[in-house]
Amino acid sequence: MRREERYKKTIEWFQENMPVAETELHFTSPFELLVAVILSAQCTDKRVNIITPAVFELWPTENELADTTPEEVFEVIRSCSYPNNKSKHLVGMARMLRDDFGGIVPDDIKELQKLPGVGRKTANVVASVVYQKPAMAVDTHVFRVSDRIGLTVKAKNPLEAEKQLVKYLPEELLSIAHHWLILHGRYVCLARKPKCEPCGLKMWCKYYLKNNAAKEVQ
Repeated sequence: MRREERYKKTIEWFQENMPVAETELHFTSPFELLVAVILSAQCTDKRVNIITPAVFELWPTENELADTTPEEVFEVIRSCSYPNNKSKHLVGMARMLRDDFGGIVPDDIKELQKLPGVGRKTANVVASVVYQKPAMAVDTHVFRVSDRIGLTVKAKNPLEAEKQLVKYLPEELLSIAHHWLILHGRYVCLARKPKCEPCGLKMWCKYYLKNNAAKEVQ
């Protein structure tokens, strides 16, 4: 199967079976999403959603967060992964957002990456979710699922995967495709034991076809 055909079938399946796909992080403003995505690095959205209500109650805007200390933030977010680094990033981000960006979360990916704790993936998430920019954020789920299906080929890192996905996916579908792949990886195409049999993508999934063929040979 040619890659273009695999993309076509994958898109059609998701459009029919997952017409609505969006972030599972809870937020009410661009600032809150930015905080949540920084916290979500190597941490589940479920855990982040448990932590953020207390964060947003104490520091509802960048002004309050900028005036606190990493030590105070650490005590509130300590149940997430890497709380020491993230507490420093959050305070640094808030201070730069206040001092350099006038409290406005930028919509440009390069500008977003100037903020402490904001890498390319985080910047892409904020740009696509808040500002509906055609951006493809590649996290561990997107990287794994796109490789298994065969949407990406021999991508060595998230940036290579992003470039391939952006090349073959229609621009207007980039934002929702990000969520399609994340949710599929979170609930179906699991890292250690993917649920291949009930998966609607299996008939054109490279991973399934390879392993299924190997079982038949045995």
